[in-house]
Amino acid sequence: MENSLNTGNLETLAPGQTLIVQAIKVNGGKIQLEFAERMSTPDRPQSLLAAFNKSDDRFSQSAGARRCWYSVQPEDASELLGVDLTNLKYTTMTVGDRTKEVSPLNILNPTIDGQRVRIQIKETTTPTGWQADNIDVSAKRRGAEGEFITHKGMYIFSNTDIVLGEPKHTFLEADAVASESMSGVYANVDIETGELLS
Repeated sequence: MENSLNTGNLETLAPGQTLIVQAIKVNGGKIQLEFAERMSTPDRPQSLLAAFNKSDDRFSQSAGARRCWYSVQPEDASELLGVDLTNLKYTTMTVGDRTKEVSPLNILNPTIDGQRVRIQIKETTTPTGWQADNIDVSAKRRGAEGEFITHKGMYIFSNTDIVLGEPKHTFLEADAVASESMSGVYANVDIETGELLS
């Protein structure tokens, strides 16, 4: 399969598809390629909560694509992908207080030597230096502002990498959610039969 520019986009990205979203200029004459993939993993069932709320923007799946960024030499990446990344047209984009030069690529399901480029997820309890310094934004949470998700009492960090062929994801089992005391809730219920007592 030949790689081509503008063959996909984030809005139509289906589960299991990968997209090289854009190139971003970085120091040293390099560019950073942004990869996105809508995850479809058999060991992780689809969220029924998201399915029951698919028309609610807060449950939008467009933001749900996992990302990975690779800094590359434009010449070497051009050779591997068969797409000229040396003469891209860049526009300036401002995000928060930072500006960057970006060039949209939108290469759907990129391949190298006939093998699909995929994003692989590896969860760990060992943070990188940046993650350790930025726990509030790097550790896994239940929702954007939710409680931290832990594994054996330790924060979980979710890292991504690029692989050729089928990814082998590593997901850690989350600790059970601590619930508030339910002592008064079952006072009038037979827990074995579910019968309401008067």
